[in-house]
Amino acid sequence: MRLLMVDIVEGLLKEGDPLPRESDLAQQFEVSRGVIRETLRALEDRGLIVVQHGKPGAIVTERRRWDILDTDVLTVVLQSEHSATVLAEYIDARRIIEVEAAARAASRATEADLARLASVFAHFESSGRRAAVNRSAEQIFYTADIEFHQAILDASGNRVLARLTEPIQRALLTTRRPLAHPGYELAERIEQHKRIMQAIANRDVEGAREAMTDHLAAVELLLADRVDVSPLDPEAL
Repeated sequence: MRLLMVDIVEGLLKEGDPLPRESDLAQQFEVSRGVIRETLRALEDRGLIVVQHGKPGAIVTERRRWDILDTDVLTVVLQSEHSATVLAEYIDARRIIEVEAAARAASRATEADLARLASVFAHFESSGRRAAVNRSAEQIFYTADIEFHQAILDASGNRVLARLTEPIQRALLTTRRPLAHPGYELAERIEQHKRIMQAIANRDVEGAREAMTDHLAAVELLLADRVDVSPLDPEAL
């Protein structure tokens, strides 16, 4: 599946192009037609192709139909020339969701929510310091970062919001990898998260909104140092 996915993402197979027949694909990859059918089904589930039932073959779909929250699709896209665009879209999506989630958490969080947030922050801080000197611990740091932001979403008091963002949170584990090593400006990153946590704990709605906005702006700048990412123009949305 990965080889066909790369061909589609890289534009070797363009929108509207037909894929080779099942028998030809089976011969090309030296697998059974059953394996090819499963592969095509997986590609269709991810929105990359449309299988024309009753007709031979499948065709490549337009990019806007791709399931960019799927980790397999996202991984391939992040290795392509389209990585900057997708990463900018993720930052923009986080800005839309998480700024207001932080504000709502500041006004609605229970004592249990605040205790969880403090605990998750402590884990984020310790895992960051560990990963700064031990690259094998980076996954723990990435996961702790996700858990911190998920704790804020949960503390917003909106169960629908928390569930809706689960696919985004899972995908963010993949988008973390183009970012800098945890040792890069780690102190600043810890301070940004601490400021968000304190604003929520102090019931400072505007402070939480501002702290999250500043944090995501810093993430965007950090990302711009790694890949050519231009902030999305709100007026163009």
